[in-house]
Amino acid sequence: MLKEPTLSCPGVCLLILPEGNQTVMTSKAHPLSRRTFLTGAATTIMGAALSTNARAAQFKTTSIQVWSCGGLAEAFRPANARFKEKTGVDVAYTGAFAAALGKSLLGSATTDVFGARVLGLAQKLRQTGKMVYFKPLCFTRYVLVTPKGNPAGIQGIADLAREGVRVIQAPEASPPGGQAATALMKKAGVLAAATKNTVLAGTCVQRTMQSLVEGEGDVAVVEYRLTRMPLFKDKTEILPIPAEYFPPPPLTFTIGVMKTAPDRDLADAYVDFIRSAEGQQYFENAGFIPAISAEGQRLVEKLGVVDV
Repeated sequence: MLKEPTLSCPGVCLLILPEGNQTVMTSKAHPLSRRTFLTGAATTIMGAALSTNARAAQFKTTSIQVWSCGGLAEAFRPANARFKEKTGVDVAYTGAFAAALGKSLLGSATTDVFGARVLGLAQKLRQTGKMVYFKPLCFTRYVLVTPKGNPAGIQGIADLAREGVRVIQAPEASPPGGQAATALMKKAGVLAAATKNTVLAGTCVQRTMQSLVEGEGDVAVVEYRLTRMPLFKDKTEILPIPAEYFPPPPLTFTIGVMKTAPDRDLADAYVDFIRSAEGQQYFENAGFIPAISAEGQRLVEKLGVVDV
């Protein structure tokens, strides 16, 4: 008869399981048979699954639908994955043109949670009774970007008007993308000259950003979040723009629970997580100003991001 194989590893055998669950089996004093080891592993895996189900069972549903402005996708995707790890709840996420999503929600479309861009949109959803409440989520900011090495020697917003500087714009990008940059340049008093210096007027902020990275122009006004995207991270030089030139409407992002959410407790828990220190870190990593940060709180007060 064949002898049952044993695990001879001295000390501790560690089995890593989904969602960080672990089972520790010692073989120092009592060597474990292969059958015992596999039985223990199966039991622990089953326990992990039951634990996930138990977490999800605290809510009426096991999934939540979340819509947001597409610009927030780089933050929402990892945040949603973490929410599922913590709760066992699946997040069905859609990131798209905020105005289009808002228009559909003002009609007959439904979702559970909506991350809106532009304060007025969240306020309108509240006024029409489509949204139960909203809270501040994060804020964006604008910067100047140049190709690596800053070959044109750009020092500030005034240089967009300097003769010979090749400006890249995206005036036809989905609002408020192109419109916000145009409004910023107008407020800074350089729009006419910058338009004259424009060598590329695109229809997509990401495509024009790629053109800048490839050296097709000397400078562009973009949201800082673009410089944090994996495609562009560390591939440009970044210069600040005085906040006094920022157009207020596009700066604000909110998150709110919709009236049609089938599980209010789940929707509330999701919003609470996204606005927690852990959840907000994903938005900071993606280049946004978290609403709970000191600067975020200053902007909440300055821009009146309050659900009344």
